[in-house]
Amino acid sequence: MSEPNSSPSFEAKLAELEALVRQMEQGSMPLDTSLEAFEKGVQLAKECHAILDTASQKVTEIKQSGEEAPFDPEA
Repeated sequence: MSEPNSSPSFEAKLAELEALVRQMEQGSMPLDTSLEAFEKGVQLAKECHAILDTASQKVTEIKQSGEEAPFDPEA
């Protein structure tokens, strides 16, 4: 399980981003709230991209080393 002080998982960040997008697509947010949601969405997208980049690097390292590594979903 995740530690209480750890940052939210990729899945949690992605779900939050998807929720923001749905809210913004409805078009009922005031402009200032929409701008805040957009800013938060951009930050979440960057964080998700960074997590995916790290995972991709790990996969590449494992493939290049030819060794099997145990899967650690918390890494």
